[in-house]
Amino acid sequence: MSLNPGKISLIDSARQPYEIDWQTWQPSERCVLTVLYDASNVLLIDKLQGFGTGKVSVPGGRIEPGETPLQAAVRETEEEVGLTPLSLREAGRLHFAFTHGFHMHVTVFATQAWEGDLRSTDEARPFWCRRSEIPYGRMWSDDLLWVPLLFEERPFDGHFVFEDNLSLWHQIHAPSAQPG
Repeated sequence: MSLNPGKISLIDSARQPYEIDWQTWQPSERCVLTVLYDASNVLLIDKLQGFGTGKVSVPGGRIEPGETPLQAAVRETEEEVGLTPLSLREAGRLHFAFTHGFHMHVTVFATQAWEGDLRSTDEARPFWCRRSEIPYGRMWSDDLLWVPLLFEERPFDGHFVFEDNLSLWHQIHAPSAQPG
């Protein structure tokens, strides 16, 4: 599914050159995101600490040593919001390069099944949101590009360059849905 964009050159907001070669790119961190949703709603969180503090997001975090992405998705969701996701499917992959040197690979999982009791934690304040009212303006700007693809069940592979919160460049590959 991956369509590697190769080498790109940009100018950041300070008018400094930034170059990245996606062929040789390596992540500093491997992470997961987990999207729990139904026909009308999606579980979002107000991120209270860690990467993305202050933004609206979905449960997620770092993959621990010896852990698979799937195991991390379950663990992070349980830790952040008290729910255990069931029947997770891999929805897509995201590759982030930040101009200050941090690089992150994210495996995105999705499910419409879970168990447990929703609760707030030190890391996150969860809330259900109508899918038609997702507050994209309070989220990372890339979310607007891949979240709709997830709801359409279209696999996606995205590459993004950020300078802090500012998106400088992106490419997202999502094959068209195949007729059933």
